[in-house]
Amino acid sequence: MSVDLYGIPNCDTVKKARKWLDTNGVDYVFHDYKKEGADPAKLTAWIADKGVDVVLNRRGTTFRKLSDAQKAGIDAAKAVTLLQEHPSMIKRPVAEYTRGSGGTLVGFKEDEWSAAFL
Repeated sequence: MSVDLYGIPNCDTVKKARKWLDTNGVDYVFHDYKKEGADPAKLTAWIADKGVDVVLNRRGTTFRKLSDAQKAGIDAAKAVTLLQEHPSMIKRPVAEYTRGSGGTLVGFKEDEWSAAFL
């Protein structure tokens, strides 16, 4: 199985997810948004699969600092643009995996990760 994990290394949720993967012997490749940026094709695919409301973190300080105009009318295309400009607004972590038919997980929920990876 191949797992690509996307996030920011100092995020507490990403730290929990990485610890869980390490503890359970799941190999993964980590992609740091801050250093590598956010791939628009990946963002588009995640939003198409999971929806804007799952991928876009509206609760964080980065989103709250946006202007009202930036926050208004966020569709998939606008979300991709915003997330490229502000990768901190991507809900973390995002895990893409190839086990079974493969899939994408957004956020860390231990029961979902156990079902997908173990």
